[in-house]
Amino acid sequence: MKSAETIAATLLIFISVMLMLLFAYTATERDLTEVEAIVLQFLTLLAGIGGSFIFGRKSSKESIRETIEPHARSAFRRLISLYRSISHVAAIIESEAPRDDASKLDIIRAIVVEQIATADDALADWQDVVPEAVEEMRREMRIAEQGEAGQ
Repeated sequence: MKSAETIAATLLIFISVMLMLLFAYTATERDLTEVEAIVLQFLTLLAGIGGSFIFGRKSSKESIRETIEPHARSAFRRLISLYRSISHVAAIIESEAPRDDASKLDIIRAIVVEQIATADDALADWQDVVPEAVEEMRREMRIAEQGEAGQ
């Protein structure tokens, strides 16, 4: 299904072409007054610019995404690896870490929490570029966390 933007842009371009044809037909049938000519030309111009603007904006978004996504994949993979590693360390700290040196554990815990927060912020940034990949990674992490919680 076409997006509302595509339909609106197509409709505006269609209206622009129809107004242009109306203007040409009317001008061949009779002399147009200056006001009629100006109004028809102005409406044609507005519809054409509006449709072109919407198509251009949509096209530029798609072009940017196509340009950025391939270059972002490797950096995103590193982020996923970092996130998984930090999550694994956090799980070990919570379940298996020796409790004899509480201050060291608190320091490690604070570092891990900070790194996870940084990874969460990075994921939020990546959500704009590769939303499907971010959602897939989050889904995989939820499944992994559920598996670790069940052990």
